[in-house]
Amino acid sequence: MTKFPSQAARTAVAAALAEDESGQDITTAWSVPEGMAAVAEIRARQCGIAGGLPVVAEVFAQVDPEVTVEALVPDGARLTGDDVLVRLSGSARSLITGERTALNFLQRMCGIATLTDRYVQAVAGTEARILDTRKTAPGLRALDKYAVTVGGGRNHRLNLAALVLLKENHIAAAGGVTTAIDAVRRGMARTGQKVETDVEVQTVAQAVEALDAGARWIMLDNMPVADIEMVVKIRAERADASRILLEASGTVRLDSVRAIAETGVDLISVGALTHSAPALDLTMLLTTDPVPCPR
Repeated sequence: MTKFPSQAARTAVAAALAEDESGQDITTAWSVPEGMAAVAEIRARQCGIAGGLPVVAEVFAQVDPEVTVEALVPDGARLTGDDVLVRLSGSARSLITGERTALNFLQRMCGIATLTDRYVQAVAGTEARILDTRKTAPGLRALDKYAVTVGGGRNHRLNLAALVLLKENHIAAAGGVTTAIDAVRRGMARTGQKVETDVEVQTVAQAVEALDAGARWIMLDNMPVADIEMVVKIRAERADASRILLEASGTVRLDSVRAIAETGVDLISVGALTHSAPALDLTMLLTTDPVPCPR
């Protein structure tokens, strides 16, 4: 999801504007003179990573296509505080009506990009890569995952059809790690599909069972660092070690991610990137005295 998801943004923005009854903004209609033009700026009030700038253009394209939107920084830019991200010009009413919707999207996406960057920087110098999860806001998954890539992270599966991920409940229902892996292989053979399979385990013994069953991608879920190190060592002793991916997951925090990365795992998936990222503090203000629109 390294390309801005335009169609997903179009759908999400339409839903947000409908939710906001943007066509019935009585406060603006009754207080802002009709036909008044203005210029506005979206400005950062704290340091962070710019992410999701195209969503602002999408919001105002739906509110009023005559509003001009100029992004002044690219996605991925480091914001030092008080930076101007976007300049807008057009109907004062339109600018004010679209303000909150634009900020809601942009603040969330910048916040996700910023938190992702912090995790990526925390593991710098190791071989570990930071991944997101499906713990995204309903209806905003594509935007959330795009913001992760802006922050330097990578995407795990986009949806349930993109990858087999045998989690704890699947394994319990199937009757065990080996049984679940075998069942998936039969399902692939039956349907003619061939997709990657990630197997979640909670113990070293389960990890060994998954390895013996031929798993090529193993998620070490909520395992202590010492156990992760043990699994990494066991992998290294196998002839097919170079073909096996190890992923650490479960309650990964900024203060623990470095130690996890230093075990030698390949991937670290972090749900917090999208379910707990604080919004970046942004503001949108009119910057010039409104003037009547030319007639």
